[in-house]
Amino acid sequence: MLLRLLRTRVRPHLRPVGLLLLLQLVQTAAAVALPRLNAAIVDQGVASGGTGAILRLGGAMLGLSAVQIACTGGVLLIGSRVAAAIAHDLRASVFRHVRSLGPREVARFGAASLVTRTVGDVQQVQALVLLVLVVTVAAPLTLVCGVVLAYGQDPALTALLVLVVPALGVPTAFAVRRMRPLLRGGRTALDEAARVLREQIGGQRVVRSFSREEDEARRFAVHNGELLSLSLRTGRLMALMSPLSGLVLNCAGVAVLWIGGHRITGGGLSAGALIAFLGYLSQVLSAVALTAYLFVALPRAEVSAERILEVLDTAASVPQPRKPVRAPLRGGRLEIRDAGFRHPDAEDPVLTGVGLTAAPGETVAVVGPTGSGKSTLLNLVLRLHDTTTGTVRIDGVDIRDLAPAALTGTVSVVPQRPTLFSGTIADNLRLGRPGATEDELWRALETAQARAFVEDLDGALLAPVRQGGANLSGGQRQRLAIARALVADPAVLLLDDPASALDQATAAALLAALARANTARTVLLTGRRADAVRDADRIVVLEAGRVVGTGTHAQLLAGNATYRALARSRPSVDGDAPPSDAAADRTAPVGGGA
Repeated sequence: MLLRLLRTRVRPHLRPVGLLLLLQLVQTAAAVALPRLNAAIVDQGVASGGTGAILRLGGAMLGLSAVQIACTGGVLLIGSRVAAAIAHDLRASVFRHVRSLGPREVARFGAASLVTRTVGDVQQVQALVLLVLVVTVAAPLTLVCGVVLAYGQDPALTALLVLVVPALGVPTAFAVRRMRPLLRGGRTALDEAARVLREQIGGQRVVRSFSREEDEARRFAVHNGELLSLSLRTGRLMALMSPLSGLVLNCAGVAVLWIGGHRITGGGLSAGALIAFLGYLSQVLSAVALTAYLFVALPRAEVSAERILEVLDTAASVPQPRKPVRAPLRGGRLEIRDAGFRHPDAEDPVLTGVGLTAAPGETVAVVGPTGSGKSTLLNLVLRLHDTTTGTVRIDGVDIRDLAPAALTGTVSVVPQRPTLFSGTIADNLRLGRPGATEDELWRALETAQARAFVEDLDGALLAPVRQGGANLSGGQRQRLAIARALVADPAVLLLDDPASALDQATAAALLAALARANTARTVLLTGRRADAVRDADRIVVLEAGRVVGTGTHAQLLAGNATYRALARSRPSVDGDAPPSDAAADRTAPVGGGA
């Protein structure tokens, strides 16, 4: 998994990686040469009193140390830059892929898990990449060179290394094997803790209104405790590595001094050779310990790589067209032909045989009770879902043949729950058209019935907006979302229950202003109230995912029972009373299609 994730992302950085490997070769050569020079100083200088040899060899050691330090700094610098660049590419890849996924796939992972995978899991992979780049040549080369040069100093003492290396390798393998399931469980527990925290922060008003603070605190404590338990078990295994390495290194050093001291006394070994052997022993064991840390970090990165690839390997339920139409469509004629939609594994379809046509300059409303499929119909036009049957066309082009940028350049939407981003009012309004002028922004605000409250804000268009529009009311957020869609100047404008957060008078003024401003674009809006759609050119009535009536407000009041029930639940603004059922029965029903 890890190799598959990194293979293509390392290729753009082969040149700096090659330079890094060269620096590691020089660094390792300098490091393994130092103990031999140290031995020469002891044997040729200290033992014989040769000051010149001490100065000459000491100068060589200083030079090699400077080279080693410079190469080590270069390795760390290049390794950090390459690891950071690979992490940047991974985050960008996950972000782009998540943007291409549909609501169904995003909901399957959950927002909290996607954030954790994009940030936390990528950081784990970055840490491993840096460690690999730093030790990939230095550790094994130091291990081999150290053993060979130590053997040259004293073959008998070198036998100790054959015993010491497995003493570190066996417990490391045991720890790695035990850590993998713990790390996988820890990342899942982190996802759950993040999900609960996100729910509690987003729903704090609901939690407080029902006095459920203690229950939510206990629910978070359960997930937090599970994460703590797994983290402690993982930490205990990792904590064993450092003292174990130190114990083995010190025991091996004591053994070398004891055996080497007896050999010096017997004349079989020089003092300089013993000092050099101790240096090589330290280098070999340090290389083994560093490699052990690499294998300890490996399962953590493997688990993170699996989680990242799980996102990247998820295919979007809305595939991209093979030969896309890349230019936005400017006509705006919308045709929905016999459209049906069923969620995967659902028993019943959400929409069945829906058909309607909306021409440029025309406002068509889709009305129906909650759950009738109004928002799903708009999602089909946005291509958040693909139709199970039938087609959706704009200017005669199937929207499945439009490139995503062309579709978003053709269609703008005001969702039922509008989202604003942190920044200013102007930043949010220009989201769909960054080059819009201030006059265009004010015209859109006026049409959306938002100009008055924006002018009253400190800074007007430059007034700050908090994340999610938290410093604005629901009605203000909704009107700003409508203005934002108008600034984008789309050929097709979708309004999902645009008056749901507005009072009746503001809603009526908004819809009237939209009708006046709608001269060339197609408007498709939804609503649950008859008074919210009464001024539309044509009204389509949905019930249980089917079209049960089409006509004007007056025609539907006279001849459609579903529409009449909606009007009765909320009387129209001018006080029109819906006709009685008996009167309606004497009137022929309006056609069931569009």
